[in-house]
Parts: sequence; C-alpha cells; structure tokens
Amino acid sequence: MTVLLNRRAMLQSSALGAGGLMAWMSQPEFAFAEQAGDEELVPFLDMPRPGPNRLDWETLSADEWLTPQDQVFNVQHYNTPTIKPEDYKLEVMGLVKKPMSLTINDIKALPKQDQLMTLECSGNGSSKGFMNAVYNSKWTGTPLKPLLEEAGIQPGAIEVAFIGYDHQEEVLRKGTPRELKFDVAFGRSLSLKDALELNALLAYERNGQPLEGRNGAPLRLIVPGWYGIANVKWLRRIEVRDRRYMGRYMARDYVTVRAEKRGEELVHVETSVGRMNLKSIIARVTRKPAVDGKAPLKAYGAVWNDGTPIKSVEVKLDGGEWQEAKLAAEPNEKFCWRFFSIDLGPVPVGKHTLVSRGIDATGRIQPAATDDEIALKKTYWEAYAQWPREVEVTA
Repeated sequence: MTVLLNRRAMLQSSALGAGGLMAWMSQPEFAFAEQAGDEELVPFLDMPRPGPNRLDWETLSADEWLTPQDQVFNVQHYNTPTIKPEDYKLEVMGLVKKPMSLTINDIKALPKQDQLMTLECSGNGSSKGFMNAVYNSKWTGTPLKPLLEEAGIQPGAIEVAFIGYDHQEEVLRKGTPRELKFDVAFGRSLSLKDALELNALLAYERNGQPLEGRNGAPLRLIVPGWYGIANVKWLRRIEVRDRRYMGRYMARDYVTVRAEKRGEELVHVETSVGRMNLKSIIARVTRKPAVDGKAPLKAYGAVWNDGTPIKSVEVKLDGGEWQEAKLAAEPNEKFCWRFFSIDLGPVPVGKHTLVSRGIDATGRIQPAATDDEIALKKTYWEAYAQWPREVEVTA
C-alpha cells in the first residue's frame, strides 16, 4: 500500500533528512477528528494532483479548517494591480450625501470585525482539472453597512457597485460598424437591500495576516455566502446607483444559462452568478489492512452553501443505498464548510465509486449531474453537482 504525501510534505522532506522525515510521518498531522492513526490514505483514481495555490483535498486536515495560504486559489480576469498601501484610496460616491475618500489607515481606524467564510469560485468542480478553487478563512476588516450609512444614501438608490483597480480594454459589437473599444475596471454590484443586510465586509486581513497581493490587497469586498466573483478584489470605488450596473462580469460573463421545463417546452433562463449553492465533496478516503479479501473503508469530506443550516450529508458506495454520514460538531460556523465522515465497513478489493450529497434545513438536496437543474444547465458556472470519486482498494 502507498502512503501519499502532499506537496508540502515533499518540500519538507528535503530539509528534514531520512530520520526527521520518518518522525514527521509518524505524527497524525493530517488526521480528521474521526480518523484513527492506523488508517492509510487511498488515492483517488484518474485525478490530477493540485498545482500551486490550490487546495489539496486528499490531505485536507481537521487542523487546517482555516486554509493555509499556500493552498489558497486566486482568479483574476483583468490585470493584477500592484498598489502601495501609502498610495491607496477608497472612494465612496454616487447617490450619497457625503462622498468619502479613505486611506487604508482611515479604514483600519474604523470598527473592526471578523467574518468566517468559505470562498469558492463558481466554476470550481466544472472539470477534474479544476476541483480545488475553494478555501476557508477568517477575514478581518470593517463592516460595509455602517460606512454606507455614514455616507448617507439618497432617495432613488437601488444598488451598490463595487469597482476594482484592475482594468482592461473591452470590445463591444466586435467586427461590426458599431464596434466600441473602451477601458473598463472590473466591477460587480449588489442590490441596496443586499448591501445593507448581508454583513458584507471590507477586508484587509486573512487569518490574522495582511492580504497578499494576489488575493486583493490592500482591500477587498467579502460577501458571506456568495461565490468568489462577487467578492471584488483591489477595491477602488463604492458607487451607490439609481440604475442597474451591467458590467461584463455582471451581465455577460458569469451568467448561468439554464433550461427550465414548462410543459412540453424548454425555456432558457439567464441569471447572474450570486449566492453559493449547496455542495459537498468527498475529500479523502482511508483504509485499514485487508482481511479475507476485504478492507475497512472510511470517507471524509466537507459540505458548504450560502449559510443555510446543513441538515445532513449522505454517502453512496457503488450505487447502493444512501447512508447518513456523521457531521462534525465543531467547527460549525454559518458561512463555513463543515466536515463529515462515514465508516463504510469492509469492502472487497478492487475499484469502488463513492459520492456524497448535502441536504440543508429547507430540505434541498444537492443534485446529481443527471438532474434537470444540472443536466439542462448550459454554462459551467455554479458547478455544484454531486461529484463521484473512484478509488482502488488493493489486497
């Protein structure tokens, strides 16, 4: 049987030497709360190993509930700006009675608040090569709502746009006589109601450390329970508006196209990516030595959503009946992933398929890829279908 080391272990091994490496491997560093010391990792089949700055599901551990920085993903659609903290300014403008221009020190002098939250790219899970764009954090910053209230929202305001320092030339109606080229900054928006009620945060720290540049330093928006695209990085302006903001990543990209059955007709509906969907994944599988051709098997994983309470997680082995997994009692925070585990008993040597599904307090069940809401979806965003995992148990 093979013991699978994660990439950080490989890096450490070169410095530890043989004796130090053996001592390090003997520690239960990667054990979930329910995992015994004599369980051995069973690698997933036909799954690429994660590259730099991606979560390593197979070695995810209970003591890494807050994701270490070297496993934190970043995605950007325009340039990656470099902003010196001493030059930074946040503008609060639009339909406000008191426009503001704040330095990072001004912002840090405002009331401080922590927000625990799982952040996921909405395309995470759309393919085997993109399964690791999710992480769990403690964000620290100042709440958005008091800042908007201090600025004074004027009558007629309907939404709030958040504009970043990152920008790029865009082309509309390309190749036509009315082609239009213009430089535009990245932006997203929230309804005024959501901006005031979602406990959004203007964050400058992650896990007690200053934000790294690739993750939005010196300031980014954090919207609990919403996909990563809504959490604008390198925040430059907050604009209170009396009409809809329709930037590329609000109205043209990150728009989910899904067909809905209405009688005999299929009607395609477009919705902007926003709140996170209910999702679970089997993160790792372990075994004990085989006896009489069967090896005890256990599975561990995580479940998360937009903050709706999680009722349960179920796991299916090789197309059998759904079995209820054990949800970890702690940590259990509203907007964060929650770990689960299940003892699947002795299984025959050979290949096996496992899949999990989350169920929330409203009765919503994480759909399978064959269910209409996934099968009739034409875009890869909001990739929250059940994801089967295949392993091979050897003698």
